[in-house]
Amino acid sequence: MEELVIRDADVVDGSGADAYRADVVVDGGRIVGIVKEAAAAGCQRPRARRELDAEGLVLSPGFVDMHAHSDLALLRDPDHSAKAAQGVTLEVIGQDGLSYAPVDDRTLGEVRRAIAGWNGPGDDIDFDWRTVGEYLDRLDRGIAVNVAYLIPQGTVRALAVGWEDRPATPRELDRMRQLVAEGLEQGAVGMSSGLTYTPGMYARDAELTELCRVVASYGGYYCPHHRSYGAGALEAYREMVALTREAGCPLHLAHATMNFGVNKGRAPELLALLDEALADGADISLDTYPYTPGCTTLAAVLPSWASEGGPEETLRRLADDGTAERIRHHLEVTGSDGCHGVPVEWDTIEISGVGDPALAAFVGRTVAESAALRGEEPWVTARGLLLADRLAPTILQHVGHEENVREIMRHRVHTGGSDGILQGAKPHPRAYGTFPHYLGHYVRELGVLSLEECVAHLTSRPAARLRLPDRGLVREGYVADLVLFDPATVAAGSTFAEPRTPPTGIPYVLVDGRFVIEDGHRTDVLAGRAVRRTPPA
Repeated sequence: MEELVIRDADVVDGSGADAYRADVVVDGGRIVGIVKEAAAAGCQRPRARRELDAEGLVLSPGFVDMHAHSDLALLRDPDHSAKAAQGVTLEVIGQDGLSYAPVDDRTLGEVRRAIAGWNGPGDDIDFDWRTVGEYLDRLDRGIAVNVAYLIPQGTVRALAVGWEDRPATPRELDRMRQLVAEGLEQGAVGMSSGLTYTPGMYARDAELTELCRVVASYGGYYCPHHRSYGAGALEAYREMVALTREAGCPLHLAHATMNFGVNKGRAPELLALLDEALADGADISLDTYPYTPGCTTLAAVLPSWASEGGPEETLRRLADDGTAERIRHHLEVTGSDGCHGVPVEWDTIEISGVGDPALAAFVGRTVAESAALRGEEPWVTARGLLLADRLAPTILQHVGHEENVREIMRHRVHTGGSDGILQGAKPHPRAYGTFPHYLGHYVRELGVLSLEECVAHLTSRPAARLRLPDRGLVREGYVADLVLFDPATVAAGSTFAEPRTPPTGIPYVLVDGRFVIEDGHRTDVLAGRAVRRTPPA
């Protein structure tokens, strides 16, 4: 007898087709039977050792978070309720060109310091890996949800070239090609870049194109955080489209937003650019989060020259009065490339987390507010905080536009990604609420997407981008990564004031056919594993 039958569910199967009533049978981690309209037809109903009444609930494939920053959180807290409670059954990590494999001892220390604001310093983690394969093996010891990994181009460049702003030598480029190929052979699904973060931003297009050729040869995709989301955003998108087309590499645009005042109302221009390329045969997809503020580190807004050489060099420049004045001028007058070419507006930058608890008073206030309380200029406050917290502060940037968010999420190649940073006292609520916020706010309350459309955006589309042949749909033979939610009540509990509040209306989540959320509560099941891309023969 099979393990589980989910009775009388309203199945939204991920294809975009209309919902239907069915009994769904699960056994051995897979969907083994779907009996449509079983009760109405009066036919023999499937039996199982456990029967779950799903009356009034929607059954859908598990949600895929196409842009996650859980690289250490999964190891630190395998429970991972922040994502499991949202119905996320698969995350894509290794984002924005910086993560923890492949590394050597030197590079690991540098990367840990550089992205402590994203993932914490990692003092509580045993970094017993160096290669991509070893990192994936570490995840296989037991995590709450499944994970796919992108090779971080910035980390690769740090390993082969260092943190200097210069072209790679032919020998260094060969080394980077080799590192990317090895990571793909070991199971990575593609490569990411952070082209406003050092050292990845120092790569010229020719270098990126060569690495993308390697990615394409293994059936992977390129996921860039491109060179600008502010001034020059459209040119930056166009650059990525041209680069990947030359390399013959599929393109997935990370957190594809149009932010800052210069881009208000300009989402249709971006979508027209993408539609033209798609009509010409380009392979493009994108992800977004359903909120207007962005989230990164305070150090990320600095000009790239100030970060050359790595974190210690950045701190040295900030400590020097003359150099710090140059940094201020770039930030406030000319527009730093780290701030997307737009002069910084300190009243839009809210401190969301700090590494040193003694600096907690800054959290929840904008830099401008803290500066006013201290009776000093905002740059003085920002500089002092960066030095005192050794580049650890994270920020919310309130620079987005609601009309752009809605336009982009409607697009036919759109997928969902939280871009969720789980660190800090007041993280962005998207880390805990992205997927129920799509379903509750943008589907039920606003009708921006139909329920069937939205589920497809969050399930089958990302599975297709990841080239996973047995995930993303409710189909016989598919992996039983499933979510049951109440369409009348599903909602994000997280807010900017209380960002770690769990969602409502998601009582059941299954990973590999096992309940990780049951009756709205986290179980002790750790059914997640690394999902490895098998290279083409």
